[in-house]
Amino acid sequence: MATPSASTPLPVAEERPVTMLELAEPLNLAKAELSGLTWAGDWLILLPQYPDRFDQHIFRLHKDTILAYLDNANPAPLQPETVQFDSAGLQTSIRGFEGFESITTAGHTAYLTIESHDAAGMLGYLVSAEWNADFSAINLDAGSLIEIKPQTSLDNYSDESILVFGQRIVTFYEANGANVNPQPQAHLFNLQLQTDGTIPLPNLEYRVTDAGQPDENGHFWVINYHYPGDTGKLDPAEDALAAKHGEGASHAQSEVVERLVALQFSENGIVLADQPPIQFALSADGEARNWEGLAYLDGRGFLLVTDQHPQTLLGFVAYP
Repeated sequence: MATPSASTPLPVAEERPVTMLELAEPLNLAKAELSGLTWAGDWLILLPQYPDRFDQHIFRLHKDTILAYLDNANPAPLQPETVQFDSAGLQTSIRGFEGFESITTAGHTAYLTIESHDAAGMLGYLVSAEWNADFSAINLDAGSLIEIKPQTSLDNYSDESILVFGQRIVTFYEANGANVNPQPQAHLFNLQLQTDGTIPLPNLEYRVTDAGQPDENGHFWVINYHYPGDTGKLDPAEDALAAKHGEGASHAQSEVVERLVALQFSENGIVLADQPPIQFALSADGEARNWEGLAYLDGRGFLLVTDQHPQTLLGFVAYP
C-alpha cells in the first residue's frame, strides 16, 4: 500500500472483478502448482511447476472451450487435455532443481525458465523446446540450457517471467523493488539462447510473476503481486504506482496487492507505459491469490492462474 500524506488523500481507482473458471481434475488440486501460461496455436498451455507429478505431462485448454465457458451462464468445469512433456531429464540433472517457472511460445518453439537452489544459492536457467505439429507434445532441448544469475541474494527468487520480442527472448527477475534491487535489469538472449546482455527495467515494488507477450509496438503487461508475508523479505519502498493512480476500495483496506502493470520497450530500455495499473478486486475473505501465469484472450481481457496458494485457480479479468 502507498503511504499518503495527511493533506493529499489518494484517489480511489477502479478495480476489476476476477471471474473464476472452474477446472476439472487434476488441475483443481493444489498439487497442480501452476506456474505459467502460454498460447500454442489455439491452445492455452497450463504449465505445472513439477510435470513429474502428472507422469511427465502438462495441460492444455482450447480457446473455443474457454470462450464458450465465459459466454455460458451455467458452464461445466473445464476438462484439461494432457500434453506429453519430455523434460530431457533436466529435473534430475540440474542440481537443486525447484521446478519450471515460466513458458512462452513463438511458432512451434517454446522457451521455459527453471529455478534451482543449492549450497551456492539461487540460480535460474533458460531452455528451449519444440512442439509437435498439433501441440500435443513438447520436447525440451537439454543442450540449449543456459544459466541466468539472480540479481539479489533473496531466497526462492529467480527469473520467473519470459516473453519474445522480435528476435530476442527477454526474462525478468522476480524482485525489482528499489530497496532490494536498485537497478533492475531484464536479461536478453537471441533465439539460439546465446546471451545478449541486459536492458534497464523500472523499479516495481513487490513481485513480478509473469509477463504477457508484447504487441508490435512493444507494449505488454506483467503481474505485480504482493503477499503480506513477504513484506520483511522484500522491504517495499513507497508504492509509486498507487501514489500516482490511487488504490481500489479493497486494496485500500489490505496489504495484499494483485494487479497488472503496463510496460513498454523503448530506446531507454523497458519503461512504465503511460496508463494506470489494472487492479483486481481482492478476495472477499482477504486471502492473497498468488497469480503466477498470464495470457491475453482475444481482445477480451486476461487469463491468469495461481500456484497452490490459496488453491489452483484459473481467472479471467476483462479489459477496462
